[in-house]
Amino acid sequence: MNKWRVTAVAALLMTFASAAQAGIVVGGTRLIYDGGKKEASINISNPDHTPYLIQSWVDGALTETGGQGEKAPFIVTPPLFRLDGNQQNILRVVRAGGNLPENKESLYWLNIKSIPSAEKKENTLQIAVKTRIKLIYRPAAVKDSLEDAAKTLTWKRAGNGLQVTNPSAHYITFFNVKINGTAVKEATMVAPQSSATFAVPALNGGALSWQFINDYGGTSKPLVATL
Repeated sequence: MNKWRVTAVAALLMTFASAAQAGIVVGGTRLIYDGGKKEASINISNPDHTPYLIQSWVDGALTETGGQGEKAPFIVTPPLFRLDGNQQNILRVVRAGGNLPENKESLYWLNIKSIPSAEKKENTLQIAVKTRIKLIYRPAAVKDSLEDAAKTLTWKRAGNGLQVTNPSAHYITFFNVKINGTAVKEATMVAPQSSATFAVPALNGGALSWQFINDYGGTSKPLVATL
């Protein structure tokens, strides 16, 4: 009996592992919308044998308190389509009006929901998976690169926290921030022309290093500073 249970559990785990490998693949962890162009696009592929129904939309910009703001001035085309196995398609994001700042970036969220096709049977569970990536609108007037912008960050102690000030026009997302080799876990992102403060266990001075995520989802070389 115990041997039968072990075999059943092993088979179940193999099923879950196989399922985890399947599904829709989004061609990036972020989408940069160049304000000087009419649209931005991202590739969607289906390496699975199962057809999927793909639904996409853009959420509104984040407010200063982290909540959702007004309706996003972007449309996604096609908003709803079927993607067969071993096929791919391109999602195009088009700006549809909106009064966006021209001197700094704006942050939105591109949502891509994939629903697998399934035969209609009783007692079956159909799971939809939603991928959410950053959509960053970069105005045509913003000419400096993200790499140059990251070099303008300044860091200092702020009470029991670590404060970073970003004078640039770019959103900067951190891959890691370390003080004397110890990670500052709360350090995530700093908005353009603003500051952010992250809690740290203790600040006894020392070397600070950080890496940011570039436009292609890659990791930058380490940058350093002294507190």
